[in-house]
Amino acid sequence: MRKLTSVAASTVLAFAGLSTMAGTPAQAAAQAEYVALGDSYASGVGAGTYDAASGDCKRSPSNYPHQWAAANPEYKLNDVSCSGATIADVRNNQLSALSSSTSLVTLTVGGNDAQFSSVVQGCLTQNDSYCQTATLWMSYYAQHQMVDDLAALYKDIKARAPKALILVFGYPEVLSSSGTCPVIDLDAAKRTYMNGFADALAEGTRAASVKEPVYFVDMRKQFTGHGACGSDSWFNDLTNASAVFHPNLAGYTNGYAAKFKATWGKSGA
Repeated sequence: MRKLTSVAASTVLAFAGLSTMAGTPAQAAAQAEYVALGDSYASGVGAGTYDAASGDCKRSPSNYPHQWAAANPEYKLNDVSCSGATIADVRNNQLSALSSSTSLVTLTVGGNDAQFSSVVQGCLTQNDSYCQTATLWMSYYAQHQMVDDLAALYKDIKARAPKALILVFGYPEVLSSSGTCPVIDLDAAKRTYMNGFADALAEGTRAASVKEPVYFVDMRKQFTGHGACGSDSWFNDLTNASAVFHPNLAGYTNGYAAKFKATWGKSGA
């Protein structure tokens, strides 16, 4: 297994228990348990296809948990991520998938708590001043109350899965600085405000990972040069309104899954 590129000492201790899994040949042959938690960015909204059995949760076989698990068959994936999930939804509806046998957990959540969809809608349909106010309000939440809420969730995950390595994937900046958005274009000011909001979500998630130590995977650099409305976008735009500003298949594959594989496990084909 590839080592994590960087990690706080407390997080190293969190996954050090994984070494105990290989104590005997029988244990080594068994699949390790991997549980995927989170919202639409985890479930794969915008990837193109969904598992019909997942219903409104819209879990895609091309989301980053499934792509990583396909490259690492020594792990058995239990994907309980769900489109629209908030921090409370993860706690109330998804944590039951965890156990003392869980060895890997991934999570992306917080965007719905920060009213991501409402902010996007406001910026698309209202003036610059409205967009600025909305993004500033929700950025304040993301860097304050959300930090505490996420840290409490991480603590609950650790309690249910004390041996697990916990990887928390952040949100990338969504918009390119140049290019034209189809259907409804966005001026430079709105793009700046919306990317600032995305940064606040990422920084709030990072701060929570320090407060209640887990490994934070920053996605912003991975998506650089691939924002929505640009020439090489890894996002859905308004031509796919049901998944607007969520990653497309390239975003999940070259963005999230590639970063996941580079961080932990085998890269696969």
